[in-house]
Amino acid sequence: MFKNWGFLLGEIWFLVLLAALLGLFAGWLIWGGRRQTVSDGSRAEIRDLRAQLEDCRGACKEKDDLIGRLEARLEGRGADSAPKPGLAASRAALVEKTPNPDLDRAGANEGVKPRTLDAPLEGKADNLKKIKGVGPKLEQLCNRLGFWHFDQIANWTDDEVAWVDANLEGFKGRVTRDNWVEQAKLLAEGRKTAFSKRVEAGDIYDED
Repeated sequence: MFKNWGFLLGEIWFLVLLAALLGLFAGWLIWGGRRQTVSDGSRAEIRDLRAQLEDCRGACKEKDDLIGRLEARLEGRGADSAPKPGLAASRAALVEKTPNPDLDRAGANEGVKPRTLDAPLEGKADNLKKIKGVGPKLEQLCNRLGFWHFDQIANWTDDEVAWVDANLEGFKGRVTRDNWVEQAKLLAEGRKTAFSKRVEAGDIYDED
C-alpha cells in the first residue's frame, strides 16, 4: 500500500514540475513578444523623429540660404542701405555725407554739415512749417539742402546747427534764433507746440 503511495506522489510532483515548465514557456512567449513589439514601436518612432529632424534641417537651410542671399545683396548696395533698428537710425542709415556748396561764400565758423536725404522717406516729408520760424520758402530751402523730417533737425549737434545757420541763404541764423532743434524734438516725438497747433488749424503760415 505505501509503495503505491510513493508512486502516486512521484507522478504528482512530475505533473507539478511539468505545469511549471509550461507556465514559464508560455510567459516567455507572451512577454518576449511584447518586448519585441515595444522595441519595434520605439524604432518606428525614432525613424519618424529622424525624418522630422531632417525636414526641419532642410527648411532651415533654405531659410539660411535666403538670408545669406539677401545680406549679400544689401552689402552689394552699400552699408548705408542696410536697415538699422529705430526710425531715427533707419533714416540716418539712408543719409550720405557729401560736401555742400558754401552758400554764404564766407567759409568761416560753418561747423559740420548734418546728414542729409536726397528725398523724403517713403515719399512723405514732415510739415516743417510746424516749426516756428519756418515758412513755405524756408521749408523749400531746407528740402533742397536735404532736410525733410523733424527727427533730422532734432538730432543736430551745435556744430551742425552752425553749418545750417551759415548755409540758409537769405535766412542765416534762423535755426539758433528760433530754436528749431528743441521744437523739432517735441514734434518728432509726436507732441505739439502752441505754434504747431495753429498751423494744423490753418490759422497761420510764417511766410518770412
